[in-house]
Amino acid sequence: MSSSMSTDASATSTPPTSETPTTRELMSRLWRSTLPMTLGIMGLLGFNLVDAAFVSHLGTAPLAAQSFTFPLTFLIIGVQVGMGIAIAAIVSRTLGAEDEARARRLGGVVLLGSGVLMALLMLLLWVIRGPAFELLGANATEMTLIEVYWGPSLIASWLGAMAYVLYSLFRAHGDTRLPGEMMLLTSVFNLVLDPLLIFGAGPLPGFGLAGAAWATVLSFGAGLAITAFKLSRRDWMEYRGLWAEWQASRRQLAGIAIPAILCQMMPALSAMLVTAIVAGLGQTEVAAWGIASRLETFSLIVVLALTMSLPPWLGRCYGAGRWQEIRRLMNLAARVVVIWQLVLGIIAAVLATPLAYVLVGSDEVSAALAVLLPWMLPSYSFLGICMLVVSAANALGWPLRATALSFVRLFICFMPAVWLGAHLDGLRGVAIGSAIGNLLAGVVAWRVYRQALGDRGKSVRRHAYVATT
Repeated sequence: MSSSMSTDASATSTPPTSETPTTRELMSRLWRSTLPMTLGIMGLLGFNLVDAAFVSHLGTAPLAAQSFTFPLTFLIIGVQVGMGIAIAAIVSRTLGAEDEARARRLGGVVLLGSGVLMALLMLLLWVIRGPAFELLGANATEMTLIEVYWGPSLIASWLGAMAYVLYSLFRAHGDTRLPGEMMLLTSVFNLVLDPLLIFGAGPLPGFGLAGAAWATVLSFGAGLAITAFKLSRRDWMEYRGLWAEWQASRRQLAGIAIPAILCQMMPALSAMLVTAIVAGLGQTEVAAWGIASRLETFSLIVVLALTMSLPPWLGRCYGAGRWQEIRRLMNLAARVVVIWQLVLGIIAAVLATPLAYVLVGSDEVSAALAVLLPWMLPSYSFLGICMLVVSAANALGWPLRATALSFVRLFICFMPAVWLGAHLDGLRGVAIGSAIGNLLAGVVAWRVYRQALGDRGKSVRRHAYVATT
């Protein structure tokens, strides 16, 4: 582990200042704050792909069984990301208003509250595992495999969620380096442990599909322990007066967290419905869709990094009333997203067939994956715009717009197009439908953002006029 991880937040990132920065300075700051998160997410999502690649060598049935767990895993991730958005938004706004004592109390409130909430969610998902996976279309063989995998997977999810909460506190304080380094470090742990626990080595027996989950438990556990130790060396937490702070802040926290969690849970619900649609096409198609889902998140690493590094910055600008800087930041981030995702998507689409055979050990699943990639990957430039706007909306005090956008993206743009495509042209129709849904979502999201920013500008001008008359 790099010794630079022990430095304080001021050394690891450049927080926005009250001065009006040039476009070049904005780009430099954006790059410095986003690059560590990009590398961290690349490692984190990369080990998810490696996970699936190792499991694919166990056979199509274990890979399909793992794919059936993805929608519920996305649900867990949605809740933790929603909480992370709320934590980063409210703490960064408080810091922007220069109330550091309250920011420390909020750190204690969100840490304890998140631990209890996530533990209750894991317990619920364990209790309902049977009917939930049967509803998704898992057969008896797949249910047997899921049974040994789901328990340790839930333990890993709780550990990962708590680590993510700590990462959000670091990001809110302007430190994006440590979260990025820790995500990369846990991915390396997992990469080493995966083959050992899945297949075994020497006297160590292989645990098959369950071994992939236990490797994640050990990796996330190590990451959480190290991050907690680093947090203990910073003056960002306060445990006195937590009940009073909870009473004073609960409505503000709920006002950000509930819409953010709903935004993040909707993709999980959509993933369940799409998995059920694809399950009707066959086991091979389900396995290919599971790999494509993981490849989607991996290909969106820059967008995901921006949705983590940008909101705390936007939150501080919001707290200080710097709306012109917000406009310039969003325009710059949108250009980065469109150019990056289009170039990456076109390259990956051209190399779809060899890429599919590298990722998957099964010829049938590889062929099915090669059908999905050329249509889906280029469309992520528009999906990235929608994700960027939703993330920014939560930081800028527009949580209801963020929730409405997530609903429109998934249940008006995406789901109907995928359903229609599956009925008209099978797996290729699913791919084309998802691409059309992403395109529509990006266009709608950017129009909503421009309208919201215009409304805000009119409000500011109206208040300025009243103040001068």
